Amino acid sequence: MKPTRLLTHRVLLLLTSLILAVPLQAKPLQVFILAGQSNMVGHAKVTTFEHIGMDPATKPMLAEMQNPDGKPKVCKRVWISSLGSADTEQTGKLTTGFGASQNGPKIGPEFTFGIYMEQFTDAPILLIKTAWGGKSLNTDFRPPSAGPYVFNETQLAGFQKQGKDIEAIKAAKAKETGVNYRLMVEHVKSVLGDIKRIVPSYAAAEGYELAGFVWFQGWNDLVDGGTYAKRDKPGGYDAYSTAMAHFIRDVRKDLNAPKMPFVIGVLGVGGPTDKYGPDQQRYKATHQIFRDAMAAPAQLPEFKGNVAAVRTENYWDLELTAAKAKDNAIKQKARKLAAEDKLKPAEEKTTLEKLRLDGLSERERLVLEKGISNLEFHYLGPAKILGGIGKGLAEAMAELKQLKKTKP
Repeated sequence: MKPTRLLTHRVLLLLTSLILAVPLQAKPLQVFILAGQSNMVGHAKVTTFEHIGMDPATKPMLAEMQNPDGKPKVCKRVWISSLGSADTEQTGKLTTGFGASQNGPKIGPEFTFGIYMEQFTDAPILLIKTAWGGKSLNTDFRPPSAGPYVFNETQLAGFQKQGKDIEAIKAAKAKETGVNYRLMVEHVKSVLGDIKRIVPSYAAAEGYELAGFVWFQGWNDLVDGGTYAKRDKPGGYDAYSTAMAHFIRDVRKDLNAPKMPFVIGVLGVGGPTDKYGPDQQRYKATHQIFRDAMAAPAQLPEFKGNVAAVRTENYWDLELTAAKAKDNAIKQKARKLAAEDKLKPAEEKTTLEKLRLDGLSERERLVLEKGISNLEFHYLGPAKILGGIGKGLAEAMAELKQLKKTKP
């Protein structure tokens, strides 16, 4: 080999070794915070994935969620730290199983949020999820600048009438107020203080960016007739809007991220209210007033262009709702016949099966079998709905950040 060729060869070897020595992370780690209550925790069983492919509109999403062999996808550039969905913190590369731990594996919105965010950026991604079931914004997640929880006159009069110790109730409420807000902030700061614990390839020299915050909560406030005494009237949930605006400001302040994009997942259990059936009409006004209150902060001038509201009602499965309503009517008929004819449990079960066979189409039976894995306040537990919500939240975040897909 000639000297010049030998020198060139050695230079190429040196360059190759230098390139291989560079950490995988070439851009700042994109950190997204996901927070909320049980629907952020996620109660969609992996067994409902098949249901996604039954609808041509959502079949492409299923292809993103699993590999050609049908196994759930494991993201290459997305890691997660999840607190609250299980007894202890869960960490690792994003895949299924980061939803509620009970009767799992399950997913929440984090799964498809991470899958689609990975398409919007070629940077590594870290999701920090803090979510606990049964928590309110008015108390558990109450932000510091919202001030203490104040009982209204109706509540105080009720306590007095019941002979309860009002001062003890106030003290207990003060102790509960803001607990989950503080746990959320503490966990985020803890993870950011030792990122390599979650993301082994993290390059400190490249650093990280607090790239966005996603909030998905609402049920406990929706059904709280004490805090929101006029919840069925226009403006009945204005206190939620006010607290949510404080929440956004405080999160940005406490995490030192004044312009961090913020996406609100507006509670949409039951689907669009204009499509509510006869048995849902009594909830229609209250649900719509609450949803509008949740979305309202995104319209404030100070949040223009950096806060978005996603109406998750648009990901509700109306076919599933119709089939479930039909099945409920059949169950009622079976119970009535059982009572009239004094049927034994086994006979009642046989009657129900026959009524279902006659009253439900094969498609309806299949949709119910494959699609439902939980209760209605958990969106019935289909990965089709929770997956769609996660995708929608990612798309809203990408729009705020003006990102375009990095792959077709």
